[in-house]
Amino acid sequence: MALQQFRLPDVGEGLTEAEVVAWRVAVGDRVDVNAVLVEIETAKSLVELPSPFAGVVRELLVDEGLTVEVGTPIVAVEVTGAQGSDGRAEGRDVDASGPDHGPGGGARGGDVVDPDGADDRRDVLVGYGPGRRASRRRPPADAAGSPGTSPAAGDAGAGAEDGSAAAAQDGASSRPLATPPVRKLARDRGVDLAEVVPSGPRGNVTRRDVLAHEETGAGDAPAPAADGEVRVPVRGVRRAMAEAMVRSTTEAPQATLFHTLDVTRTVRLVQRLKQDTGFGDVRVSPLLVAARAVVLALARTPEMGARWDGAAGELVVPGHVHLGIAAATPRGLVVPVVRDAQALGLHDLAAAITELATTAREGRTPPSALTGGTFTVTNIGALGIESGAPILNPGETGILGVGSVARRPWVHRDRVRPRWTTTLSLTVDHRVVDGAQAGGFLADVAAVLERPSQALVWS
Repeated sequence: MALQQFRLPDVGEGLTEAEVVAWRVAVGDRVDVNAVLVEIETAKSLVELPSPFAGVVRELLVDEGLTVEVGTPIVAVEVTGAQGSDGRAEGRDVDASGPDHGPGGGARGGDVVDPDGADDRRDVLVGYGPGRRASRRRPPADAAGSPGTSPAAGDAGAGAEDGSAAAAQDGASSRPLATPPVRKLARDRGVDLAEVVPSGPRGNVTRRDVLAHEETGAGDAPAPAADGEVRVPVRGVRRAMAEAMVRSTTEAPQATLFHTLDVTRTVRLVQRLKQDTGFGDVRVSPLLVAARAVVLALARTPEMGARWDGAAGELVVPGHVHLGIAAATPRGLVVPVVRDAQALGLHDLAAAITELATTAREGRTPPSALTGGTFTVTNIGALGIESGAPILNPGETGILGVGSVARRPWVHRDRVRPRWTTTLSLTVDHRVVDGAQAGGFLADVAAVLERPSQALVWS
């Protein structure tokens, strides 16, 4: 038997750190290859990390809620046999630098389990990804004394067992013993674990101990400052969003155009599509028609999907449309991408947008789905906002904001009538396109929204 440490991997996007959100295993649990060990939050999304080997969990080395660097040991698993399932020598940590196994060679060290059940294999997943720095490992707790430890804990090699016990003993005087879920409970309730009287095995603080301590009044959270100031850590998706917006506004000269239009025909089309049995399984809204209009308009003004390559002094015009759909989530703004949107019909485009929006709200968008966009659409109207000047997604030339669609007074056929209207806002990188190109593109999008049948002429 051997004790293997699983290190926080880079999930393929060059990330340097991630937050441990929730452990899916406990000390003493038996895990199989590709069983989900932990859920982490990167700067892009929530990711479930699978186990690269089979065995018994002996230590959870990082508490929930802590942010650690790529390469940091986060869990220790006792594996059977002379090697871990990734084929590496006994007693060594999992490392992505070695070769993959060939057919029949067991699980690859970089296997990723997709939340929907599909395997997405990326070699860089397990081990030390780009940007690796020194890890900040805390002294490990005593695995043998943690709640839920199985009797088999004593079967580990003597050297590993003694090392773990010694580390726990060294840290006992300065750090109370508790499992990660208990530590999270204490943090959430403002309880100092050092003040809690432990009742668990080997002096561990239990959930019951934290709650009992809180009931006595001793565990109340400290009072806020006199002025009511509250400090909220900015990390994960929100931090990445903030950094991207600063980079966008400092790198690209941005200009915004606005256009208010009558979209009554689009609203009627949407109503008919909702009654169409062929669209019964996907979400249909004016945003769908706007997305389709953008794809058609990009074919007429391809520079709107280009990117600026300052180093080469070139504009890079892609031969495809990777359409970003901005989505507000509880963890921050993300922009999942519909790949090759120019090849999708209206139903397939609707299905793709529906899936992206659902996955984003659940925080399950894989990092690979958040890169490579060539143009972005943001539905600010979903918030009841009539118009606004969106900021470019870094590296892109254009972003279209779709304002709220509502019945407003409108001059139609020489009479003021209630019509469905909206305001489009187009922000562009003025290095890549000029006012005429941007205006022509916006007029094309508006033409399709005003008369959806126009799409038949351009298809």
